[in-house]
Amino acid sequence: MEQQVQRELPPQIGDRLPTFNVQTTQGRKTLPEDYAGSWFMLFSHPGDFTPVCTTEFVSFEGNQQSFQGLNTELIGLSIDTVFAHMKWIEWIQDNLGVAITFPIIADELGMVANRLGMIAPEAGTRAVRSVFIVDPTGHIRIILNYPAEVGRNTNELLRILEALQLADGYDVKMPANWPGNELIGDKVILAPPTDVMKVQERMEQAEANEIECFDWWFCYKDLPE
Repeated sequence: MEQQVQRELPPQIGDRLPTFNVQTTQGRKTLPEDYAGSWFMLFSHPGDFTPVCTTEFVSFEGNQQSFQGLNTELIGLSIDTVFAHMKWIEWIQDNLGVAITFPIIADELGMVANRLGMIAPEAGTRAVRSVFIVDPTGHIRIILNYPAEVGRNTNELLRILEALQLADGYDVKMPANWPGNELIGDKVILAPPTDVMKVQERMEQAEANEIECFDWWFCYKDLPE
């Protein structure tokens, strides 16, 4: 009887990112250990010298100051060699005038991409446009997957990072479309009370105009200045 080989399931939100020792355009790196203490965004692209990926790299680089303002480093990945990566970023600088300053992982055997579930069945041996946002403790906070034909929205990725960091810092929840929510604007949501004593406390806070509530389970407030 043929023995079946069980594959490890890709990590999920809340899991610690598995440790990878990788070759990049900026030398060898160990993930997530080399990024301890900062956030980082690991993103895959289907391949070097492709138009949509080129627009993404130019956009990510153009927004480096915004990412750095959120204590976030960028690191790319595709199933290409380090030589292809270096030639591609050389082409981007020579032809588009943009110097790519973040490292790109050379995952030519697809080991990282497969372990992280970055390869969809229809993608063949190429990675889809995956995004893993990892916090300073090495834990995965966001996983996004885009098909090859749709480029990522840099502003949305920055919004996600800011929202995550504010949610962590103030122990709050972020509404849809924050900071332009249709109901509460740029305010943030308080976690619903978990017992009747906290319900009473929440209602007293609302009466004192410390917070606002639609009901005891749906309360919100301004972020501190």
